[in-house]
Order: sequence, then C-alpha cells, then structure tokens
Amino acid sequence: MDPPLSKSWSIHTRKEITVKYEIFNRIGAGAYSDVYKARRRSDSVTVALKEIHDYQSASREIEALQTLQHCPNVVVLHEYFWREDEDAVLVLEYLPTDLDCLVKEAKKWENGLSFGEIKKWMMQILCGVDACHRNSIVHRDLKPSNLLISSDGILKLADFGQARILLAPGFVGNDNQQPYVQSTPYQPTVAGPSHFKHISDVSSEGGLFIEDPGSLVQPARLGESDELRFKSFDDTDKDSNIQDGDTSCLATGTMSYVEEDLLPGTYSYDVDDGEHDCFPPLTSCVGTRWYRAPELLYGSTKYGPEIDLWSLGCIFSELLRLEPLFPGNSDIDQLGRILSVLGNLSEEVWPGCADLPDYKLMSFGKVDKPIGLEACLSNRSTDEILLVKKLLCFDPAGRATAMELLHDKYLNEEPLPVPLSELRIPSKHSSENDDSSDEFHRDLNSDSDFDDFGPTKVSTTDHGFSIQFS
Repeated sequence: MDPPLSKSWSIHTRKEITVKYEIFNRIGAGAYSDVYKARRRSDSVTVALKEIHDYQSASREIEALQTLQHCPNVVVLHEYFWREDEDAVLVLEYLPTDLDCLVKEAKKWENGLSFGEIKKWMMQILCGVDACHRNSIVHRDLKPSNLLISSDGILKLADFGQARILLAPGFVGNDNQQPYVQSTPYQPTVAGPSHFKHISDVSSEGGLFIEDPGSLVQPARLGESDELRFKSFDDTDKDSNIQDGDTSCLATGTMSYVEEDLLPGTYSYDVDDGEHDCFPPLTSCVGTRWYRAPELLYGSTKYGPEIDLWSLGCIFSELLRLEPLFPGNSDIDQLGRILSVLGNLSEEVWPGCADLPDYKLMSFGKVDKPIGLEACLSNRSTDEILLVKKLLCFDPAGRATAMELLHDKYLNEEPLPVPLSELRIPSKHSSENDDSSDEFHRDLNSDSDFDDFGPTKVSTTDHGFSIQFS
C-alpha cells in the first residue's frame, strides 16, 4: 500500500494536470521541487510528476531534456505544464531506483558487484554524459542519486535543474553528432536562446517543441486551456533563485539550497550577474560537495564539461569501493580530503591554479605522504585504478573525456560488460528509503562552511539576519 498522500500547495488543484494524471504519493522532495508518482489515465502508464518551484531550474531542465530526448541514457520528458502564475510540472518517465541505492545494496551482497556489472553501469553512465557533452550541455550535478535505473537495468541521467548549455571550441551542436572533443584552454560561451535553433518532439506521442529560438510553443496535446503559456529561457532572469555570475561561493557567503535528493551538499548561491561579454561567467557554487571538482571548490567561474568528468571519477570510485571517495563535511574539508589523497597542489601540477578566485584565501599544510588512489582502491586492478586516475586529476585539461573512456582498454577487454538481463537491480529508490526524511533534513543543515566555526546564533535585523559565532 502506498504511503499517505502528501499534497502540494498547487499540483492537486490544477485541473489540466489532474484530468490527465491520477496523482499518488510524493516520492521525493527538495527545497525547490517535489516529485510525485502518478498514473496516466489514458493508458495507465506510471509516470513521475516533478513540480519545480524555481523558474530557472525549470527552464534549464526542460531545455536540456528536449535537446537530449533521443539519448537512451537520459530520462524521458513526456510533456510539461507551465502557467504564468504556477510552478512548472514536468511529466517524466518513472524509474524505480538509482545508483545510490545500488551501491548501498551491493555492500550487502557477498562479493559486491562483479567486474561485468561494474563495466556495464560505467558504460551506460559514460554514454549519457557523452550525449550531454556532444550537445554542449554541462550537467553540473552528477552523483549516484541522479543516475536513475529502470526495472530492466537501463541507467538514465536525471535532474538537469543546474545544467547549462555552453558553446565553445571543441563542442558540436545537436545536428552534428560527432564525438565531443575537449579543447584546451577552455573558455566557455553561454548559449542563450539566440545560439540554438533546435526543432524536435519530446515524445513519439506528440510533445513539446521549440519552433523558434527563445520561445516555447504550446503543443496540441497540452491545448486543453488557452491559459497555458510557456516562458522563454533566460539565464539572467531576475526572479531566479539559481543564477550564474562572476562571484564565487566563498566570496558571497549567501546560500540557498537546491536539494533534489538525499545526498549531502547540493546547493546554489544567489550571486550578482557578471559582465555581459562574449565569455559570461558561471557560478562556482553548483553540484553536490562530495562530487564537486576542485576548480569549483576554489571558486572558478570559467569552466566547462571537465567538472562533470571529475564527478564521474568520484562516482566510478564509489562503484569500485562501495563507499564515497571524498565525503567532506564542508568545502574546506572537501579540499583537504582531496589533497590528502592526490597530494599537494602547485603550478606544476595544475598550471594556472594560483589564479583561481579563492586559491589565495585558503591555505593547507603540506602533504608529505599522499594516501594515493591506489590505497583508496586497494582491492582493485591496475586498469581500474588507471581509469579513475584519468578523471581525478587536478588539471581539468588532463581529464579524459567520456568518449575517450568509452574506448578505454579496461571497458573493452575480458571480462566484458554483462547484458542488461544479468544486472542485479536494487529494489527501491533512495528517496523512498525508510530513513529518507531524517537524512534529508540532516543534509540541509550540513552543507555549509559555517559548520567549521561551531555553534551559531541567528537573529533577524532590519535588513535581513545576522549570524554570531560562539
């Protein structure tokens, strides 16, 4: 029997949705979204309804999913509803579990994951990430709980609320399906509506499409009400809670959480817009701390798909050891853990690191004897360790691309990846675990460097609030 129904303030009152979908229980919740399990009345297909309370997150997720609609390793967007005065509600395919749950269950198995299973999961992840990067999309929040799994073992990337579409040398558009090639040095250009003209259906059943750059056109399937309107995408919308700008996390200290699941540390900051030049800056405060690249932790506002590649290295390590590799409890602790494993950071190791915005604001003691990835993956083969090393290197330019790894020797030699039918699938979604509620609330209180300063006293003022450290 499903848990008691948790009603949202809006989704259950919107007739254009309830006439088409029977809404069941809420299966996920965050500061800016709620996810419900539902049934499509026309054919009884189970779907997920994602109600997004933030304009920018909604527009980014819709745009990314429309662009990636034909990728088998990206979650399917069937349609969406978006009124002028209401939250966006995305109708997504329902996927019952995720990689986070797989890792937790595999720890209980006698021999953990087999070589063939690990390779199959890795290859599916790489195919999804490669599709993103070939279409100039940086996910910016890759982690196990955002890698959903179908009942027949197909893994799909999800939660594109923090994604950005970039155009830069080395990237190709959706109409030219050639392998993504990393460029060095990387200087991103933000692709607004004027940069893309992409015409496509969201589903074979007749879905949404972008007919004109910068505008969303209502399809016939959503035409029940003339009141339905769709906003154009604008990465500098003044009402957005998730903005990009030329300001780092450490410099602002103003934080708003955008948790979409139960892993520690996904957040974004409200920052001022940067200068509108040909290379607009991004925000460094994206993603989940345990999987966040060093350049983001040091406040970089000019980065590219390499941040996703670092996240892949952390995820692959977790598949191999069944434990997070860098489970930091603050951004400073996160960097400290990375340095303790990979060694000291210098211009020789990472040319240009001294120019990162927050590099001179943080100081770490010299690591005389780094732990090394070999010790962290002590029971794994040389080829497995080498694969992780190709992703977890300080210099973003040195990280292997998803396409390169798909052709890596490790993934193409015996034992080969197993067929989908031989994958063991976890029984339920991480957000539906019995302790999910408590875990979620713990996470909301743990992703701040204020934790390093001990107890705090928060009080309101005429201009907002103040924080006093005990």
